Amino acid sequence: MHRTLALLWGAGLLTNCGAPAPDAASPAAMRTPRVRPGIEVLVSDSAAVVRGRRVGLVTNQAGVGSRGRHDVELLRDAGIDLVALFSPEHGFRGAAAPGVQVASTTDSATGLPIYSLYGRTSAPTDGMLRGIDVMIVDLQDVGARYYTYLATTVEVMKAAARHALPVVILDRPDPIGGAVQGNILDTAFTSFVGRLAVPMRYGMTLGELARLANADLGIGAKLAVIPAAGWRRGMALDDAGLPFVAPSPNLQRLESLFHYPGTCLFEGTTLSVGRGTPEAFAQVGAPWLDTARVLARMRAARLPGVAFAAVTFTPVRPGDGKYADTLVAGIRLRVTDRAAYDPTITAVYLMAAIRDLHPDRMRWNAPQFDRLAGGSTLRAALEAGRPAAAIVEPWAEGIRAFEARRAPYLIY
Repeated sequence: MHRTLALLWGAGLLTNCGAPAPDAASPAAMRTPRVRPGIEVLVSDSAAVVRGRRVGLVTNQAGVGSRGRHDVELLRDAGIDLVALFSPEHGFRGAAAPGVQVASTTDSATGLPIYSLYGRTSAPTDGMLRGIDVMIVDLQDVGARYYTYLATTVEVMKAAARHALPVVILDRPDPIGGAVQGNILDTAFTSFVGRLAVPMRYGMTLGELARLANADLGIGAKLAVIPAAGWRRGMALDDAGLPFVAPSPNLQRLESLFHYPGTCLFEGTTLSVGRGTPEAFAQVGAPWLDTARVLARMRAARLPGVAFAAVTFTPVRPGDGKYADTLVAGIRLRVTDRAAYDPTITAVYLMAAIRDLHPDRMRWNAPQFDRLAGGSTLRAALEAGRPAAAIVEPWAEGIRAFEARRAPYLIY
């Protein structure tokens, strides 16, 4: 039976007043957890929030319900008046290569305009918002600071605030669960791949991040979040029983998302992350890499929750601009214990080992690396040859401070 939802615009949260939280101790709940993403909660329990209003929807191919039906179909079936679609990086269908600007177009199925927010503009223009009464955002975040969907959401909130338009976030699980790991971004290095002063892996949903951004950046958006019903912070996407839809062309497997908060840093180095291959971001490599020696270092480090193996792979053009169409020697990472694994620390150990073994080959693209790393401190420490353990040791204090700062904005 559907429950009545209370809309708390001031708190920025749509809560299901009567639905009990899942019983974590229930064996049945642990065997078959059931989570409803925000889109399903909206159309089943709270469609009145947007019914009768002209709606702009920000989403892509991953905006689906638990049975794989797309948001556009679900909203139209619920009688919601969709008047425009907006797409983030990779486009509405999620097929565009990373960093490639996407042109606005028309949806052939509905005739609705699709305005690209990763093209000539990263924010909705006045013209795009004309005739819209409320903006809905439904984007599957990947749980790592470098992903651009938070920055897109922030730009939507800012544009909506200028026009006094409400913004409703249809929340989804953090697909890699709730761990908080890595360093905190220095706000001097704010960019589209690092919009807030948060860790590399923040353990928050997009809805929670939007609430934090609204406060941190003083946006003043009239914001509401419809939670993913039944989700607990420790649940990964597969624990939640939800379908995995690749959020972008180079994140084709859920395991790659677990590595991404660490391996994405290699984008700013002379190593490839295997773009264009099925294991992108689960491996790193270069033609000159001595995998045997690197493996010996990594296995000696005894890092928890991860195993390493030597591989070869061929990055694919246009995804990889370093060694495209070249066979490279690589290190494949495999998660053995999700709860114990820290991809951010693992990446630092791996970079430190490669730098030590290949001092003339391991190089950094300083501007790109520093944007990803949220500052120049990490690169400077690696270039100076500091031990990995000493580099990551100060991160714990920053994480504790962040966990206290984010507490008022958590939903789950």
